[in-house]
Amino acid sequence: MEAMKDMSDNQFDLAIVDPPYGIGNFTNKRTDKKKYNKYHKKVDDWNNSIPQEIYFKELKRVAKNHIIFGFQFYIRHLWDDLSGIIIHDFGSTGGYGSDADLAITNLQKRVTNFKYRWQGFIRQNNNETDKNRIHPCEKPVSLYEWLLMNYAKKGDTILDTHLGSGSIAIACHNLGFDLTGYEIDKEYFEAANKRIEQHKAQKRLF
Repeated sequence: MEAMKDMSDNQFDLAIVDPPYGIGNFTNKRTDKKKYNKYHKKVDDWNNSIPQEIYFKELKRVAKNHIIFGFQFYIRHLWDDLSGIIIHDFGSTGGYGSDADLAITNLQKRVTNFKYRWQGFIRQNNNETDKNRIHPCEKPVSLYEWLLMNYAKKGDTILDTHLGSGSIAIACHNLGFDLTGYEIDKEYFEAANKRIEQHKAQKRLF
């Protein structure tokens, strides 16, 4: 919110965000917590409430277009904006006890679907293994790449107000998009930066 106050209207072409869903510390309810590293223990107060309405108003002010994940949790703030829906289909039961994650976008008036097997927040792709996870709500890089390829155009500037694990930063790097991202948790921010730099270094080797 502090950062957006200083942003001009329509400063960014596209905001892709995944704010807290307000569902509490869901990892405490799991029976397989041993699979999670130290970062998963950090799900506490930050996930107990959703952003206030002013957040969504500011987001739409500073970005021409938007993709907002978890919109079903913010529907009272986004009901008038209900237009296109993006479904991230886990392909199996996901970490919220659901089979999919939903995002709202003003870029379409229809429903689109991205299917990526997602079992209880454990990534099933050999290139994105669970042991490397740094955030309990981490989304796969391939999801963000799909979003950028389908909803952004070359030269677009991208905003993410909740950087988390940095998956979107890796996707933007891979596809050549300019990203501005914010993360208020120092530990997540440092871990995300390390992950991003390691990815860049690995790409240079090959």
